[in-house]
Amino acid sequence: MHRLYLDRQKPSFRLHSVKCSGTEVHLSLCPLEFYKVNSSAACQDGGPVVVSCTLGPLFAAQNAAQTAPKKKKVETIRLKGGSRPGEGRIEVLKNGQWGTVCDDRWDLQAASVVCRELGFGSAKEALTGARMGQGMGSIHMNEVKCTGHEQSILNCQYKNITEEDCKHSEDAAVRCNIPYMGYEKTIRLAGGRTQQEGRVEVLWGPRGEERWGFVCGEGWGTKEAAVVCQQLGLGFVSSALQETWYWDASNVTEMIMSGVRCSGTEMTLQQCSRHKAVSCKNTGTRHAAGVICSESASDLILHATLVQETAYIEDRPLHMLYCAAEENCLSSSARHANWPYGHRRLLRFSSQIHNNGRADFRPKAGRHSWVWHECHGHYHSMDIFTHYDLLTPNGTKVAEGHKASFCLEDSECQELVSKRYECANFGEQGITVGCWDLYRHDIDCQWIDITDVKPGNYLLQVVINPNFEVAESDFTNNAMKCNCKYDGHRIWIHNCHIGDALSEEANKRFEQYRGQLNNQIL
Repeated sequence: MHRLYLDRQKPSFRLHSVKCSGTEVHLSLCPLEFYKVNSSAACQDGGPVVVSCTLGPLFAAQNAAQTAPKKKKVETIRLKGGSRPGEGRIEVLKNGQWGTVCDDRWDLQAASVVCRELGFGSAKEALTGARMGQGMGSIHMNEVKCTGHEQSILNCQYKNITEEDCKHSEDAAVRCNIPYMGYEKTIRLAGGRTQQEGRVEVLWGPRGEERWGFVCGEGWGTKEAAVVCQQLGLGFVSSALQETWYWDASNVTEMIMSGVRCSGTEMTLQQCSRHKAVSCKNTGTRHAAGVICSESASDLILHATLVQETAYIEDRPLHMLYCAAEENCLSSSARHANWPYGHRRLLRFSSQIHNNGRADFRPKAGRHSWVWHECHGHYHSMDIFTHYDLLTPNGTKVAEGHKASFCLEDSECQELVSKRYECANFGEQGITVGCWDLYRHDIDCQWIDITDVKPGNYLLQVVINPNFEVAESDFTNNAMKCNCKYDGHRIWIHNCHIGDALSEEANKRFEQYRGQLNNQIL
C-alpha cells in the first residue's frame, strides 16, 4: 500500500540515519541526523519508514468482536488508582501476594519496562510520592534499575526492603503512552455548568446512521458514571445523577439507551450491557442520566490484620442491648427474646478504615439530611456504610451485621497529616486522605450476632461502601475476607486479607482450604 503512495507522492524527509537500541522511551532519544524538508539526497537509496503497530491486550480485548476464548495469562503486574487506561500505582505479584514498588531511583527507563509489559507504549511519566494513591500491605521492590531490554520489571535489578526503608507514601506510579482510539467522539456532556458535568449524550446507531440521544436515568449508578468520565478523559466520577431537570436541555430529545449496566472495566459506555429495546419508566430529558466528574477520588481500604487480631466472642446481656436493637443491629430472632432477660452471642472485632486515595471521603448526603440518634448521641451521615457477613463455604449467609448508619471522622492520621473531620457538636463528617476512622470492638453494632449460628467453619466477610453510594477510585479493594472456625464456645479468625490482595491461585487455595475445613469433624 505504501508503494502506491510513493508512486503518487514525492515524500519529504526530515530524519536520516536513525539508530535506536530499543530501550529509548522516545524516538528523539535515539542517535539520528536532521535534514531539511524535501532534501532528496538524504535518502537516495531508501524510502520513508513504515511501521505497523499491534494493539495491547487491554485495547485488543475491548475492540475484538466475538473471539474464541483464550487461556488467561497469569498477571504479575497491574496498575491501580489511575483514572485513565495506562496510568496508576504499580503493583507486582510476589509469593502469591500483591505489593507496591518504592520510588527510590524510579525513572522513565524502568517505567517503560512496566508499560511495555502491560501492552502499552513507552512511559510518558515516571511518578513518585504516591501520586496515584497509596497501596496497603507489602512493598516488594526498591531501587529498581532496568536496562530497558527486560520483558518484566521483575527481571530488573532491585533491592528487597524492610518497613524502615520505604513507606507507602513513596509508592511508584506511571503514565504510559497509549494509542489514540477516539472514544471521546461518541459521547458528550450537555447542560452542565462546567466541562466536567452534564447530561450524558451518546452517539449510537448503525454505521452511517448514527444519531445523538440521551440515556435513561433509571438504575444509573456510580460504575456507569465512572465509565463515562474515563471515556471523556475527565478523571473519576464524583456523582452519578438519575435526574437532570436542573440543567438546560440541548436539542437532543430522543432516548437511545436504557438499562445500562457496567462493571467499571469498560473503556466506553457502548461496551456496557443494556436493554435491546429502549424501556424506561420516565422518558423525558429531565430524567436523563448525568454525571459530575473529578480529577481525584477517595479510596477506602480496611485494615484486615486488625480484624484478625481483635476478634473475640462476647455473651452480652439483653438489658444492655436496647440501643442496638433500636438500630436493628441484632439478628431477627432477638425480637422474640425474653427481654430484658437472657443474652446474645456477639462476634466482635475492631474496624479501621483507611482513606488511601487522592480526595477526602465525604458522605453522599448533606448535613440537612443527617439523622440524629438519641441513644448513641450523634448524627449519622450514611444509611449503610459497612456490611458484616458470616458465610458458609458455599456462600450461604448464616449471620450478618452492619453499621446501619455511620458517623465518619478522622480517628488518627499519618505523620504530617492533620485531622479535618469530627462528629462531635454536629461537626463535618468524612475521612481525610492519609487518615483512618477506627471503630473499636467495644462500640455498639461493631459485631455480628451469632446467637443462632451452629459450630462449623465459615467465611467472615466485611464490605465497605457496599452499595457504591460514594464514588471511589477503586472498588475492588473494598472487601475483606477471613477463614473462621467456631466450635460453639470459641472462635478462631485467620487468613484475613483484602479481597484483591492475593493472586488468583492463592485465592483459590483460600476457598479450597475453607471447604476442606468444613468437611472435618470438629
